[in-house]
Amino acid sequence: MKLAKSCLVGLALVTSTIAKPAELFSGDIGAAESSQATAKATVRDVATVGYATMNGGTSGGKAGAIVTVSTLAELEKAAAAAGPAIIMVSGKIATPGKVRIGSNKSIIGKDSKAELAGVGLSIRNVHNVIVRNLKIHHVRALQGDAIAIQASTNVWIDHVDVSSDKEHGKDYFDGLIDATHAADFVTISNNYIHDHYKASLVGHSGNNGAEDTGHLRITFANNLWHNINSRAPSLRFGTVHVFGSFFLNVMNGINVRKGAQVLVEQNKFKGCLKPLYSVDSTGTAVHRGNDFGANVTATIELGTRRAVPYKYALPELDELKIIARATGNTLTF
Repeated sequence: MKLAKSCLVGLALVTSTIAKPAELFSGDIGAAESSQATAKATVRDVATVGYATMNGGTSGGKAGAIVTVSTLAELEKAAAAAGPAIIMVSGKIATPGKVRIGSNKSIIGKDSKAELAGVGLSIRNVHNVIVRNLKIHHVRALQGDAIAIQASTNVWIDHVDVSSDKEHGKDYFDGLIDATHAADFVTISNNYIHDHYKASLVGHSGNNGAEDTGHLRITFANNLWHNINSRAPSLRFGTVHVFGSFFLNVMNGINVRKGAQVLVEQNKFKGCLKPLYSVDSTGTAVHRGNDFGANVTATIELGTRRAVPYKYALPELDELKIIARATGNTLTF
C-alpha cells in the first residue's frame, strides 16, 4: 500500500504500548503492518493540512524559545506568558485545572509519557496555537472541555489522545474537542478520540448564528474515533471537511444541522448506527468515497459544498487502518 504523503509524514511501524482497538491490528494487513505506527516530527512543525494552513497559516510558537514544564503551575505560567513559545510537557500532570493558552504558543508532549489527567486546555480569544503529542483524559465538566477552542483563529490540534470514560453519566464530562463562538481556520488531525459520550461540538448553540455564520471553518483529517455515543462531530452553522478517518463503534456520527455544510470523503465507518445524518434542523453534506458499513446509508440532504480552498491528498480506504494506528500521541522528535 502507498500512503498519501500528506496523511502521515515520516510514518514508521514500531512496537508500542499504546492501546488501540484490536480491529486495527487484524484483517487484511500484512505482518510488517501489524504493529503500532509512529510519525517523526519536529517541535517547530507548522500546520500542513486543512483550514489551519489558511489565513496566514498556523505556526504556533515556532519563533520562540523552548520551555519544558512538568507541573500545572509551570504549564499555566508558560502558556500565559507574552510572546511565542514552544512549551514541552514532560511526564504526567494530574492536578485538576484549566489552562488558558495565549497566542503564538505550541503545547507539545515531549514523548509518549506526556499526559494531562483532569487538565483541560482553553484556547480562547487568541490566534495561532498548536497542541500536539499529548494524552489528555478525564477532564471533569467543571474544568470545561478537554480542549476548548473559542473565538480563536488558526488552531492546529494534532496527534492528541483524548478521552474520558462511559462509566460515568453523560454530563460528568464535557466535550473532548469543541470549537465554538466563531472559532475559525482550525485543523483537527491525527487524533485518537475515544471512550466518551459527546465527543466534539462545532457551534455550541442553535441561537448563535449571528456570531458563527461565516466562521467555524474546520478540517477533521485522519482521526480515529472509537467508542463514541454522539457528536463525532456535531456541526452547526460551520463549513467543515471530514476526510481520511476511521469511525469504529460510534453510535451517532457526523450530525449536520442549523445550515452547516460538510464535505465528507474517504472515511470508513464500522459498527456505526448513523454515520452521517441531520436531526433537529437541516444541514447539508456532499459525501463521496466513504464506506458507511453494511446496510447503512447517509440520511442527509445533498449539499453543494463540493470543494475546499486548500490542497490535500486523500488516502485509499484500505490505508485507513494504518493511518489510524498512528493517531494519538505517537510522535517522536
